[in-house]
Amino acid sequence: MTNRRLAQIERRIEKIKVELAGMGEMRPGSLTRQYKDPETGSGPYYQLSYTLDMKSRTEYIRREWVSDIRRQIRNYKRFKKLSGEWITLSIEHSRLA
Repeated sequence: MTNRRLAQIERRIEKIKVELAGMGEMRPGSLTRQYKDPETGSGPYYQLSYTLDMKSRTEYIRREWVSDIRRQIRNYKRFKKLSGEWITLSIEHSRLA
């Protein structure tokens, strides 16, 4: 059982490495649409808020960049998930080996 589980862990870690290597640009944060006048919905603009090096930041995002920013945020979330899984699997592997 242990050898089979070790092999499963090693295969999954290799798949994670391949997926991480193929990732494109990424950035943390959340993208929100803001309005100058919320009641009428006039003047929508986009804000990206994130924390980096323990410092909160907010950037204004051009409308034409929104789809790229959303993709970068998705990539970052996927990166965090995969790297967390990799760490968990590595700990399990070291305990079984």
